Amino acid sequence: MQVLDQAVARPQFGALAPDSAPPLERLAARVPRYTSYPTANRFSDAVGPKDYEQWLAALADDAALSLYVHIPFCTQMCWYCACSTKATHRYAPVTRYLKSLAQEIDAVAARAPKRHRLTHLQWGGGSPDILTADDMLRLGERLRGAFHLDADTEFGMEVDPRLMTREKADSLAAIGVNRISVGVQDFDPAVQKAIGRIQSYDDSRSSIDLFRERGVGSINVDLVYGLPLQTEESLGRTLEQVLTLCPDRVAVFGYAHLPARAHNQRLIDESVLPGAAQRLTFSAQIVRRLEAAGYRQLGLDHFARPHDSLAIRPLNRNFQGYTTDDADALIGLGASAIGRFAQGYVQNVVASGDYARRIDADGLATARGWRLSLDDAARAWVIERLMCDFTFSPRELLRRFGNGVMDIVLEAQALLRSDLADILVATDDGFRIQERARPFVRAVCARFDTYLRGGTAGATHSLAV
Repeated sequence: MQVLDQAVARPQFGALAPDSAPPLERLAARVPRYTSYPTANRFSDAVGPKDYEQWLAALADDAALSLYVHIPFCTQMCWYCACSTKATHRYAPVTRYLKSLAQEIDAVAARAPKRHRLTHLQWGGGSPDILTADDMLRLGERLRGAFHLDADTEFGMEVDPRLMTREKADSLAAIGVNRISVGVQDFDPAVQKAIGRIQSYDDSRSSIDLFRERGVGSINVDLVYGLPLQTEESLGRTLEQVLTLCPDRVAVFGYAHLPARAHNQRLIDESVLPGAAQRLTFSAQIVRRLEAAGYRQLGLDHFARPHDSLAIRPLNRNFQGYTTDDADALIGLGASAIGRFAQGYVQNVVASGDYARRIDADGLATARGWRLSLDDAARAWVIERLMCDFTFSPRELLRRFGNGVMDIVLEAQALLRSDLADILVATDDGFRIQERARPFVRAVCARFDTYLRGGTAGATHSLAV
């Protein structure tokens, strides 16, 4: 402790540069979204099923677990989407997939700690509500039989309002779904046509009403800014319509145009995409409008009413974005799903056919992952705290990881003497990002990313704002 105190008692951080507008061309470069560190594109087959089994076995018998279930199907591909999903007009592939998913659930549950507690459960996709009402019931019941859910488990699901019915809402309420995220993106007809997703305001409102009638206590709406043909006026109209829905949370993501990776994005006319300056204007407009309506901004792009758990509990970040989830491990089920453990990350194979074959072979479908070094774990913590709290604390870093990560402290000190000095404020123990510069937090995080050094993110990542 004495060494730690000497190391951080009086941090010698450099002087802050004069207050000035952050140069957009410097801060809006392409950088990761940092839902993990290292980012998933760094994963390799050096981590496989045996590592996954060992990491599951190493969990405490009463570990708190978080569970993510991936449904990689939609009825059509939206042009803006970069998720791991595919379009199908037939239900037979979904039926086959659910059979494999049931096998994986049983295989993982058999290896999970016997007295675990499931604190969070999330269904994502794709469009999980592509499932029939009966299949929703069966999947929910299987998960409840395999894992220990209780009345306090947060059970969330992504919803495409165009697929929702009364019968499906009944099934989801019956299996305990208590939070839904409604995909809206934008209500403007021209923008919807430009992204290949036609969805009326009435569809969204009707879907939300179905869940409120059934007592679902948390309604989230997902929006996207930076879409083709979007303007301040059209975005303002969308925000006004969203506010009439009275969601408990609003998530507003910056569109990531990555046509080299997401081939469906090649259908989007790049000439009508807003530039970095316009995206920054959109971001500021969203913050002003939602805060004026009583929402609190949380992290980079989430907003919540004061009563919502996201506004009350400590903020964390995982592959689903901002969350209150602080479980000991995240278990991913389904094709492409990612799990997180203290030792590192595991990811299932992406293609649903390969997924089925691996599950048939031994019940697990782990294809790749990453084993965390001490340096990785420390940098992951720094990046998560910056993304959530916009601050860096050397004292807390060294308390958690020891003096072996002092290089990271020195890097943080250097930032206050760098080209980022004009957006950082020195504190007694580190620095914080100025409020006006928070849209650029990912650019600050990237300075702690050793895997970006010596190169650029290129076409694999999105603009920082």
